[in-house]
Amino acid sequence: MARHNDYGKWGENMAVDHLVSLGYAIRDRNWRIGHYELDIVAMKGNRVVFVEVKSRLHDDYNPETDINKAKRSRIISAANAYLHATRLPHEPQFDVIYIVGSPDSYKVEHMPDAFFPTLKTYRRR
Repeated sequence: MARHNDYGKWGENMAVDHLVSLGYAIRDRNWRIGHYELDIVAMKGNRVVFVEVKSRLHDDYNPETDINKAKRSRIISAANAYLHATRLPHEPQFDVIYIVGSPDSYKVEHMPDAFFPTLKTYRRR
């Protein structure tokens, strides 16, 4: 496996540990359907939480560019597919977790409710 893949997997493991320490129950990891993927799907209270994990060696990241409109749209579409497939009646929540550093020294930045799903409008024909 490539070095960056190992680093990303390590970051996701740290994110899972963080979520569990806060009382989240992990339902799925790296859930895929078609060309969509969700890093972590968890439960907290009456919410199903879709978590995007970003692992960075340095703290020069920018959530607005890392999770841009296109990325948010893909996460929302994947979450919609997940909810449709599992028929979970829970309210969705979208979190982002940054793992910054290396296994020797790292910090976790958790942004609950980092963004909200956009509503799509349709034209009547």
